[in-house]
Amino acid sequence: MMLRRSFKAIIFWLTLFEVLAAGVGWWGLTWGSRRFWIAPVLALPSFARRLRHTSVADRTTLFLALPFAILLQLAGSHVRNWTFNPLLRLRPGMYGDREIARIDVPTTTGPVPALHIIPRRPTRTAVCVAHGSGCDKTFYAWELVEQLLRIDTAVLLIDLDGHGESARYLSFPAILQNITGSVDWLRQRYDRIGIIGISLGGAVATRAVADGTHVDALVILAAPPRLRLTRRQINTKIIPLESIRLLRPAVLRLLRDGSLYHIIRAWKTSGIRSTISTWDLFDALDLIGSFNKIATTKRGKLPILLIYAGSDAIVLPTEAERVRQAQPPSATFHLLPRASHISLPIEPRTLKLATSWLYEQLHAIIHEASDIE
Repeated sequence: MMLRRSFKAIIFWLTLFEVLAAGVGWWGLTWGSRRFWIAPVLALPSFARRLRHTSVADRTTLFLALPFAILLQLAGSHVRNWTFNPLLRLRPGMYGDREIARIDVPTTTGPVPALHIIPRRPTRTAVCVAHGSGCDKTFYAWELVEQLLRIDTAVLLIDLDGHGESARYLSFPAILQNITGSVDWLRQRYDRIGIIGISLGGAVATRAVADGTHVDALVILAAPPRLRLTRRQINTKIIPLESIRLLRPAVLRLLRDGSLYHIIRAWKTSGIRSTISTWDLFDALDLIGSFNKIATTKRGKLPILLIYAGSDAIVLPTEAERVRQAQPPSATFHLLPRASHISLPIEPRTLKLATSWLYEQLHAIIHEASDIE
């Protein structure tokens, strides 16, 4: 009798989990087929009616079965979605709406490993994406790529020195050539070029632009003006805070794109190989000084979009305010409430804001020129 009650309790929870996961589109957390997910929905009312008429013992069994049912749901969805990997969307090859090519971009300091993603429809615009510290060119980049392709923009994902497939150690000022060389390479193929720089990538891109690299639009996501964090602070404060702030619908929606296993595994990178400390690197990149240089040169009219996170444990609100106050006159600043340093680049708000702004800066001008011609 006890075994029968336990079995029914587990079935109830699995049915409920399946309804919830499929209902919000978290297909990576489901164990059934998308075509037949309506079956659990039809079965749930029957389970609910039975629950109202169960004894205290049955209800106790139901709640005791909850942890085991959670483990079964995770295990079942893992097996069912073994190949549901979002990183496969960035694998080189020919697809219906795009071509993805693995290339090495030539620069004065050596080749930069990159993925060149080309829309099938002709385009005259491209965006170079520079990742954050400790990441690589594909780090949770699949949705950003999808958004840029929707506005008919080619994408160049690069590995900064000391990251990913790069054979070189990160050093300053050599890392600036990652941006300069990539932009020069894109200039040979496209008319208008934008950059999206994430954290470290944003500081590197801004310094490269300040030193003369010509782009038509610059998006900076949570780039620190400086960094003064000890390893102890990172382990005892930063990591716990940023991890807790990831448990939000805006982040959990990644389960629409892949299984829980692959979403977590996408976090794994090669780490950082560097000849300069993080503190010294951000001091050398000098984000605020780069803004001042941009504002006082012929690049002073460059459109710049600054997006920072309201719940950032790395770039604190005081540092974000320093950035806002130092921004060039041509810049627009946004602080997104509840977003964290890690979640900001994958927040739907960020993606929509950045891609719509890039469309206005890159495509609108081309369309206006075409109308004049």
